[in-house]
Amino acid sequence: MLLPRVLTAVVGIPLLLFLIYWGGAAFDVFVGGVAALCLYEYTLIMAIGRRPTQGWWAVAYGALLALAQAFDGPVDLAVAVVLAAALLYEMAKRERSLDRLALTLFGAIAFGWMPAHLARIRDLRPYGEKMTFLLFAAIWAMDTAAYAVGKTLGKRKLAPELSPKKTWEGFFAGCAAAFGVVFAFRAATPDALPLPRALAVALAIAVLGQLSDLAESMVKRAVGVKDSGALLPGHGGVLDRFDSFILAAPAVYYLSTML
Repeated sequence: MLLPRVLTAVVGIPLLLFLIYWGGAAFDVFVGGVAALCLYEYTLIMAIGRRPTQGWWAVAYGALLALAQAFDGPVDLAVAVVLAAALLYEMAKRERSLDRLALTLFGAIAFGWMPAHLARIRDLRPYGEKMTFLLFAAIWAMDTAAYAVGKTLGKRKLAPELSPKKTWEGFFAGCAAAFGVVFAFRAATPDALPLPRALAVALAIAVLGQLSDLAESMVKRAVGVKDSGALLPGHGGVLDRFDSFILAAPAVYYLSTML
C-alpha cells in the first residue's frame, strides 16, 4: 500500500536525518537498536523455516557486537564473549546443534557487527557526518532506481534463484544512481571526497549494496519468507530496510580510512 509507505517515510526519514546530524551516543544507540531489531527479525524468519537459532540470546549477541563497534569499545573482547556464550549455550543443552550455533553466530556478525560500521563512519573526522548522509542518500537512490527501472524496463533476470524480481537493468540503474549521488556530493564538497576515494566509495555502494540485498534475499528464500517483518508499514521489516548496509557500510568505512 502506498499510503503506509509514504507515512512511514514522512516520520522515519526526518528522525534518521536528525540522529545522523546529532551523532554521538544518540546515533550509536540507534545503530545498536537497529541491530537488535534486525536480529530479532532474523530469529523469527529462521524459526519459520525450522532453522532454529539461540533466540533472544542471538539478539543479545548481535546487539553487543553492534554496541561495541558503535561505541568504539573492545570489539575483540565482545567477539570472544559472544563466541564463548554461544558455545556454552550449546554445551548446556540436552540436544546440541552445531547448525543452531552456526546460524546464531552468522546472524550476530552479519546483522549486528557489520551494519554497525555506520557508527564508525559517523565518527570519522572531520567529514563523518557528511559521509553518513552520503551513504544513506546513495543507498536510497540506488534502491529506488533499481526498483523503478527493474519493474518497468527489466527483462534479464539478475539472480532468479535468489530474488526473482531483480534484473540486470535494475542493477545497472542502481549503480548509476549510486555513482550520481556520490559525484554530486563530491562536486559540493571536493575536500571531503578526493577522486580516488569517490570512485572507490561509489563502486562499493553500487555493487556491495546490491549484493547485500541479494544476501538477505538468499536468507529469506531459504526459509520461504517474503519480508523480514512488518514493523515498518509499507516497507516490510527493519532488516529489509537496512540490508543494503551489511557489506556497504564496512566497505565505505575502511575505504574512507585507508584512502
